[in-house]
Amino acid sequence: MRLIQGTSVSPGLALAPVYVVRASPAEVPTWSVPGDEVEREIERLERALVEARDELSARQKVVATQAGEKDAEIFGVHRMILSDPGALTQVKRTIREERINSEAAVQALIRRMEQMLGKLEGNSVRNHAADLSDPWRYVLDALMRVERETLAAGGSQVILAAAELTPAVMTSLPRERLLGVITETGGRFSHGAVLARSLGVPCVVGLPQLLGRLEQGLLVAVDGERGSVQLRPGDDDVRDFEQRRSRLEARRGVFAKVAAEPARSADGHRFGVQVNIESLHDFDTFDRTHTDGIGLLRTEFLYLERPQFPSEDEQFRLYRRVMERMEGQVVTLRTLDIGGDKRLPYFKTPAEPNPALGWRGIRITLQWQDLMRVQLRAALRAGAGKPLRILLPMISSIEEVLQTRKIFDSARESLVEQGHDVEREVPVGMMVEVPSVVFTLPDMLKHVDFLSVGTNDLVQYLLAADRDNPWVARLYEPQHPAVVRALASVARDANAAGKPVSVCGDIADDPAIVLMLLGMGYDSVSVAPHFVAEIKHALRRTTRDEARALAHTLLECTDCDSVRRVLTAARERLHAD
Repeated sequence: MRLIQGTSVSPGLALAPVYVVRASPAEVPTWSVPGDEVEREIERLERALVEARDELSARQKVVATQAGEKDAEIFGVHRMILSDPGALTQVKRTIREERINSEAAVQALIRRMEQMLGKLEGNSVRNHAADLSDPWRYVLDALMRVERETLAAGGSQVILAAAELTPAVMTSLPRERLLGVITETGGRFSHGAVLARSLGVPCVVGLPQLLGRLEQGLLVAVDGERGSVQLRPGDDDVRDFEQRRSRLEARRGVFAKVAAEPARSADGHRFGVQVNIESLHDFDTFDRTHTDGIGLLRTEFLYLERPQFPSEDEQFRLYRRVMERMEGQVVTLRTLDIGGDKRLPYFKTPAEPNPALGWRGIRITLQWQDLMRVQLRAALRAGAGKPLRILLPMISSIEEVLQTRKIFDSARESLVEQGHDVEREVPVGMMVEVPSVVFTLPDMLKHVDFLSVGTNDLVQYLLAADRDNPWVARLYEPQHPAVVRALASVARDANAAGKPVSVCGDIADDPAIVLMLLGMGYDSVSVAPHFVAEIKHALRRTTRDEARALAHTLLECTDCDSVRRVLTAARERLHAD
């Protein structure tokens, strides 16, 4: 089959050659090799063998100099193992018969060695299995290093393919070279999917046996609107695809006409449309004047881009640059939200049986308070004379809010004592993403200045469905009556307390959902920059009374299908305008 049906996680259309990459450092990518490319693939293998032997020779010399000839002998043994014609013949046979890439063939050899000798009794025999397979890992490293260098060195635009949708896949290439992403597995609201939407990259996941059908450089058409991928599109297919892409661009042109206009409903009610950003590079993806500020600055990505914890001065400079780029518009800085699948390479966190419910967000920074104190000091210094807001992630109790506010007040007082210029009043808000907050919100609102609902986590906790787990991805359903009612409850409590309330989760990328939020009483949303114009277009074609009627209808729904039908009808009305 040339057409594979999957699940769309980010809209858009893309047509380009495909490039298979690793989803994680431990993964070995597999792709098909055309018959006329097999001998060239074997030449790749032989070049990698030479590189591996050279690497082993270099290591042997270093160890012999530093520790002695005897300790260095193992590298000589490893070189001899790579000279074994029998093992090399097996790898070549695998490439020729299975038509797969060298990396996958070498990995298959390593597994056979470990399985064969691992069944035998005795630790010495099992250790021998490791001795036999380890040299081939040098070959594997050489092959994948060359692949990474080839991908990085090329200047062409490609569609990336991988086994799983992860943040590592989404950041494998600069945005200007990344036209689309397709993967075998991945959830619609996983962290990789969040990045795809933030970057405006068409993305389709859930494509069965995808990698086995691909060859490096194969032309593919990615349909992020319908959730499908076409392999080897013919001339007629390409023409049809280009026509659809032209129509989509024309519709985006209609949206763009209102992008610079204020975000307000058809009857003049003001509704804020802010953006979520992760780094300074994101400023190249949107026009500041089209937004109402930054509703979510995900500071953890600033930490991920560094080899160690950034100092207070480093953070100050980064945050100040963000403030200056926004030229007087509000910047909502979320404090460090690491843990789960967002791990810092220089900060070891424990292995947890359920990371989604584990040590993450505010739980880490309240235990390692120096992390929070340094970040708050940097943010307060950067916010001097600027409209800064501080947002606290993963709050689950009033105690966490009170403890954080003490640290915040202490950090501010110390800066004043040291002669720094800081604002007298900096709003401190909290994320609503843990269900316990929904039920205790009236009490918690007394201690925060604003709310921002993080629906990505709120949905997974309400429905007990890990958004990064492909086995329960179908259960992760933002269009669920429980989610609709929780959102309405949060808005009611915030409105009663007179506190601003927003949604910064991916659910707000959907214009129909934004209309529902308007009808519930939300003040604003914060979305990936790619969706700002379409949301403004939807708002300007809907009165607040119509939005309230939509919200009322959705609150009466008792099942997911009913919610989906109502929202689909709302989208169809917007598309008909």
